[in-house]
Amino acid sequence: MYADMAVPGTKLDAQAAAIMISQYRQNNALGTVVIDPDLMRLAESQSNAMAAANKMDHDVRAPLAKRLAAGGYPATVAVENISAGYHTLAEAFSGWRDSPPHRANMLKGGVTKLGIAASYAPGTKYKVFWTMILASTDPR
Repeated sequence: MYADMAVPGTKLDAQAAAIMISQYRQNNALGTVVIDPDLMRLAESQSNAMAAANKMDHDVRAPLAKRLAAGGYPATVAVENISAGYHTLAEAFSGWRDSPPHRANMLKGGVTKLGIAASYAPGTKYKVFWTMILASTDPR
């Protein structure tokens, strides 16, 4: 949760992220989320693309729906938070929680799965690029 992602070789603790997001959702009368390997891969791809472009942008490669479809992910509900410049999971979470649109995504009803990634790019303005995807594959 407090590991500095701007240090080469640091690994994001996805389980800690799932616990943190789930507790936040439970505190707001919503269900928990679990790590989804496919969403983890898609989040990592998005973070890497933003880092490579030195740009924080949901559509740096393509809009979320197109990226999910291209990755073969059958989401029935999906939202994405991105950010850049935060060095720790705790900082990224706080930034999202304190931003109304990002908070709404974290509190989206019906999502049950999580993918999260942070990409370190030392030669860029922000250094660390974050992506969190929350989704469900359950029928509506």
